[in-house]
Amino acid sequence: MGHDRNSRMPLENGGINFTRRGLLQRAAWLTAAAAFPCAVKLAAEDVSPVMTALSNYMSEARNRELPDKVLQETKHHILDTIAAMVSGSDLPPGHLAIQFARSYGGEKIATVVASNILCGPIEAAFANGVLAHSDESDDDYSGGGAHPGAAVVPATLALGEQFGSSGMHYVRAVALGYDIGMRSFKALGPKMVLRDTHNLVATFGAAVGCGCLASLNPQQMRWVMDYAGQQAGAGIGAWRRDTEHIEKAFVFAGMSARNGVMAAMLVQSGWTGVNDIFSGPENFMQSYAPQADPAGWTDKLGERYEVTLTTIKRWTTGGPIQSPLDAMQLILKKHPFEANQVKQVVVRAATSAAFTVNNREMPDICLQHMIAVMMIDKTASFKAAHDKARMQDPEVLRQRAKVQLIGDEELEKLIPKRVAIVEITLNDGTTLTERVEAVRGTPENPMNREEIVAKARDLMDPVLGAAQTKSLIEKVLGLENVKSIRELRPLLQKA
Repeated sequence: MGHDRNSRMPLENGGINFTRRGLLQRAAWLTAAAAFPCAVKLAAEDVSPVMTALSNYMSEARNRELPDKVLQETKHHILDTIAAMVSGSDLPPGHLAIQFARSYGGEKIATVVASNILCGPIEAAFANGVLAHSDESDDDYSGGGAHPGAAVVPATLALGEQFGSSGMHYVRAVALGYDIGMRSFKALGPKMVLRDTHNLVATFGAAVGCGCLASLNPQQMRWVMDYAGQQAGAGIGAWRRDTEHIEKAFVFAGMSARNGVMAAMLVQSGWTGVNDIFSGPENFMQSYAPQADPAGWTDKLGERYEVTLTTIKRWTTGGPIQSPLDAMQLILKKHPFEANQVKQVVVRAATSAAFTVNNREMPDICLQHMIAVMMIDKTASFKAAHDKARMQDPEVLRQRAKVQLIGDEELEKLIPKRVAIVEITLNDGTTLTERVEAVRGTPENPMNREEIVAKARDLMDPVLGAAQTKSLIEKVLGLENVKSIRELRPLLQKA
């Protein structure tokens, strides 16, 4: 098995390094194909213009220059996701992911973040994906219901280590993953049969990013899309009933990162498949969105970069809590107050958002709890957002009792924009109101580099220490100068 795999190692130009054994195998295949004309017909099946354009674009991505804004944004999202992995290592899903990797790790090729474990790329991608979405610290795409970074970044990190890819190659692979992953949602549209979009977006994104790092040619990229499509329909909404965030980490990130690495490694090792999953009998589009236009997969490809449209969260909480916390912070800046001065806090949010975060069991998903913490602490740190014991603190409960959450139908009409209105009434009758139209960290109101770095430090310092965290941040923000992604390994590990 190892010899066969080495006989097909990728070349820089996307070709294959054929050995004598490999050539003999292909000669035998051609002889068999001559005896069975149907095999030739299947191998030469028509490829639609959409798939042709998409596969060519994906294959060429490893050598394509990124606009400076896209380069910087991609590095920011890589840093933000790595910080989520590191902080996730101290949470229950992260503990289980590291335990899994230690038990079933395979060859020592890829790093499991915040541990001393090296294992196979599939296992590392899976474990790091779970780490990245151990809670709600990672990026999200509110318009598409997905957390792309939590799958794309771990999957490509694993294959980047396997192939010793340069930092620039890695950044381009991540950017490509966001581009194709998010277009998978946009192409299928709101009427798709698949109800849970998270695995769809993340699997396609992880798969093509990994294909880029494997330097696959256009034909191989078409097969990667095929194997990604076969895996992208997994996952049902039952994860919402898991109050420990463990199953959610699996569905949103771990499973998808694993799927992506698997798809790329299968094709890189010689597997073939269907040339175009967007056309022909029983194709992907017919299965999930019969009325959708496949052209959505290539809409403004090379012009619109999806990583620039993905949100980096200012607060390490569930998405619907971001805008209310923003509003609280703005009020505190304009009119500072103490918690004991507050009589009542009324939060208005979209009805779907209010349902998701209303008096939940987990601190970072409970709006009333996080508003109470903000009143007391004047901020909402990662530590505070994950201190479950503090949910029973008498002072927090006293402030939480003042918080009323109202689902607002008018704000629901604005979804996917998460608009929130916070009204604070003080004991002296003063009313303080703030309406947040664009959450901090969204493309309409982006965080600057200083804010992104500050968030990364808050998440990583307690796990890696200040000095190692500083070095890791500097290395990630200078990825275009890194000769091999393996240089990140000592900075990602924890003894």
